[in-house]
Amino acid sequence: MKANRISVLGISGSLRQSSSASALLRQVGELFPAHVDFHIYDRLEKIPAFDDGRLILVPVADFIKQIQEADAVLFCIPEYAFGVPGALKNAIDWTVSSTAFSDKPVALITAASGGENAHAAFSLTLSAIGSKISEDGKLLISFIRTKLNESGEVKDSATLNSIRSLINALIHTVESVQNI
Repeated sequence: MKANRISVLGISGSLRQSSSASALLRQVGELFPAHVDFHIYDRLEKIPAFDDGRLILVPVADFIKQIQEADAVLFCIPEYAFGVPGALKNAIDWTVSSTAFSDKPVALITAASGGENAHAAFSLTLSAIGSKISEDGKLLISFIRTKLNESGEVKDSATLNSIRSLINALIHTVESVQNI
């Protein structure tokens, strides 16, 4: 963090830029206040399959470095086959032996048709890797497509208010960790 600025790294659990989760993540980035620098990590597909005996490769090292340099991480994930998308889980598996997420403020938005299973599973994963996530930093948006307009933007005011509350909770967590 630099001079009361906060850096947030956004990570979509979907590899498709046109997915609801990716579109929502881009919109969420626009809702942060001016003192927050929001950047989306967009190279998830470059991370090789996890192998704990393998040396850390450049894409993995870059992923871990971006997490470490951010003051917070905001995930926006879909649900595939009642679970966490494989590419995202694979990337997170690479971070387990690092301290990238140790006490890192994190927020989670699950945007899916249902989403309960992926939301619960990824919440457990975030806990297992030592991230700092509050209950106010978790948001499940079921039936996401009914809440988006043709441009992929949230049209539902209650959902927008919930997203704003999650953003405020994440900023508060960062500020409490950084003693701002």
